Amino acid sequence: MKNIKSIATALLMFAGITASFAASKTETIKVSGNCEKCEKTIETAAKSAGAEKAKWDEDTKVLTVTYDDKKTSNDAIQKKVAATGYDTEKYAGDEKAYKSLHSCCQYDNKRKAK
Repeated sequence: MKNIKSIATALLMFAGITASFAASKTETIKVSGNCEKCEKTIETAAKSAGAEKAKWDEDTKVLTVTYDDKKTSNDAIQKKVAATGYDTEKYAGDEKAYKSLHSCCQYDNKRKAK
């Protein structure tokens, strides 16, 4: 009887651990940018939106994020990145934030901030 309780407890713990990992998603998002400064800003914004991991590639302009979809979303991450001045595949970067980016970070965007 003690073994059955131990096995049942172990199975419940395993099910709980599995369920917590099941909510984790990894996705990619195109994000405009130019340099290492951009990388730091973009990754920081993604993490502040709830991404557990964020890595932006300067060459491909792709942000790879891992997040718990019960706590945040791809959309929320893109909005947060756009708020820092960077265009994502779904949102244009905030114009005021774009204008305040370092000159090397002012990528060739579609709206041409004045």
